[in-house]
Amino acid sequence: MTSLQDAAPGQVSFASDRLRPVRIWLYGLAAFVLLIVVVGGITRLTESGLSITSWKPISGVIPPLNDAEWQAEFQAYQQIPQYSVVNSWMSLDDFKFIFFWEWFHRLLARALGLVFLVPFVVFLVQKRLSRELALPLFGLFILGGFQGALGWWMVTSGLTELTSVSQYRLAAHLTAACLLFVALIYVARSITPGRVIGHVSGFHMGTAALLLLLVIMQIGAGAFVAGLDAGMGYQTWPLMDGAIIPKGLFIMEPAWRNLFENAMTVQFIHRGIAYLITAYIGWLIWRRHKDGGFGGVHGWLPRIGVILLLQVCLGIATLLAGVPIGLAVGHQALAFMLAGLAIGYIADMRRVR
Repeated sequence: MTSLQDAAPGQVSFASDRLRPVRIWLYGLAAFVLLIVVVGGITRLTESGLSITSWKPISGVIPPLNDAEWQAEFQAYQQIPQYSVVNSWMSLDDFKFIFFWEWFHRLLARALGLVFLVPFVVFLVQKRLSRELALPLFGLFILGGFQGALGWWMVTSGLTELTSVSQYRLAAHLTAACLLFVALIYVARSITPGRVIGHVSGFHMGTAALLLLLVIMQIGAGAFVAGLDAGMGYQTWPLMDGAIIPKGLFIMEPAWRNLFENAMTVQFIHRGIAYLITAYIGWLIWRRHKDGGFGGVHGWLPRIGVILLLQVCLGIATLLAGVPIGLAVGHQALAFMLAGLAIGYIADMRRVR
């Protein structure tokens, strides 16, 4: 593997690159995780996440096949607060719609395990994976399983007292998905053959790591916005409730609860982190332009800047349009892509010789 990383890009043939199928697989897994996140976003926005009230890892793959099975699922849903408080108007046909999205989300999550495990075993048999690579990859498999457990833990929060899932658990679930996504991309980039050119210092690594941290924090903050339906209020920009800093940000006691449970404060924090990331990336691009331009590994920065501008525009459009599903899901997916670019930048800087 070392010899491949030392070789120039033009000197590496597909025949000699035994890790190429592994990289394709890892990028495919990352794309699959992103698909699950998109479907999860649709599930959340259609308020479908509590439609299946039990966890059946094997038999749950098969949806209800006859009227009796559908009635049983519907009756189970009618026992939770979301139905009695919010959706008591629902007919069986209405229930089938929300059931589909939660079932599809869970189906994709189950499929991710197979899409990971089967090629992993094949690559082990083919001896494409060294011990140093196989162990971290197996760790990612464990992380994927933990993510599934987090998903069910999240669902259980809405089955007894709440009419939706806990925003705390939603944030944990989405952040764990982001960590899995960036880890897959990092490993794939780390085993890419060929030299990476450019000057890299501790300053570059530190500022890129901080950028990644900020993006992940913003994704977590977005989960709190989604969990509280905070985007459904204060749908103006740049003012919020008629002011730059609206009143009522700290009306809850104790004060810390406002950061996670006050819809106004949660949306304000989400906006604030967006402004911070925008200013920070702008500064990084200005600093890099001043220090020598964007050749080599630092070519990642302009790409990051472009995706950031798209993300800012999409976020504002999502808010002003009243959080339509298409824009909201695109906003979430683009946030993951921004995190993916940041980790790609970090991975390539680590490959500079």
